[in-house]
Amino acid sequence: MKNCSFYVAAALAFGLSLSAVAADKPAPVRMGCGIMTFDTVPGWGLSAEGKSQIGPTHGGVVVDKAGNVYTSADMGIFVFSPDGKLIRRFVGPEYTQTHDIEIREEADGEYIYGARNVAGEGIKLHAETGAIVLKLPFPAESGLKLPRLSPTAITVASNGDIFLSDGYASNHIFKFDKAGKYLMHFGTKGNDLKQFNTAHGMTLDTRYSPARLLICDRNHQPKGRLLHYSLEGEFIDEVITGLGMPTSAAVQGDYVSVPDLHGRVVILDKTNTIMAVLGHNADRGKGANYNVPQDQWVEGVFSGTHGSNWDKDGNLYVQDWNVSGRIIKLVRVK
Repeated sequence: MKNCSFYVAAALAFGLSLSAVAADKPAPVRMGCGIMTFDTVPGWGLSAEGKSQIGPTHGGVVVDKAGNVYTSADMGIFVFSPDGKLIRRFVGPEYTQTHDIEIREEADGEYIYGARNVAGEGIKLHAETGAIVLKLPFPAESGLKLPRLSPTAITVASNGDIFLSDGYASNHIFKFDKAGKYLMHFGTKGNDLKQFNTAHGMTLDTRYSPARLLICDRNHQPKGRLLHYSLEGEFIDEVITGLGMPTSAAVQGDYVSVPDLHGRVVILDKTNTIMAVLGHNADRGKGANYNVPQDQWVEGVFSGTHGSNWDKDGNLYVQDWNVSGRIIKLVRVK
């Protein structure tokens, strides 16, 4: 890893108390290094009273072409302006507990694709109106004898083919065409090289040509890892190991952000070398901990890092798996 300064971790190491760091109006915290240096935006996305507006979070983050930020929470999908104002939301039983989201611009507008683990389905909805235009239930045509799906991730190829990872159940990855017709599935649960032990996150890795799937094998033993598979379901390689519990991945240009549930975001370059580690939580009692209430959040320190995404300027938005509902904006320092 490159020689980086992780300011909050250093402050904690030198005896700064958590209560001192988590003041009522915390100052921005700088983290990362080199071209991957960021400042936090204290209070981003909170109400005028300083409270979370989204409820418990166990989801993802995407950014539309206008720079608006979508994050999926237990209650539904919430949309913020770039400066953190809540501008709309999609709530109700058809939107709840959307574990992962991706966004795609299509001929008639932008669409959100979501993996709903509790509901056992993938969905596609219009990003502006919230209208659901496609559902992907368990495909009986697969011939598999599964009681139900428990999807954790979804991504879309350039031709519209949809990939849905059954990460909390069979660990199969299902492939559908753009109309929702089942095409194939691949993968199985286990700890061998080509198996998945919780295929938790997935995205289209456009850093390479041809593009391929980048899959977060969160609970692989002994350490979490990233894998590359072709769009035809063929194993390519093991990208990197030793990442703790990688939950998701978001690509921009030659870089990918990978949240680790232990409470940090790892940035990799095109060679999959670690460029920076953001928001590292040195308190093992607070990392991978859902039950950290808002009054115990520490500016610049993450707890259950679950989703992330980039805007066009290279800023990052990060969601914690959190009982109070936490989303953080990191502004790229240039």
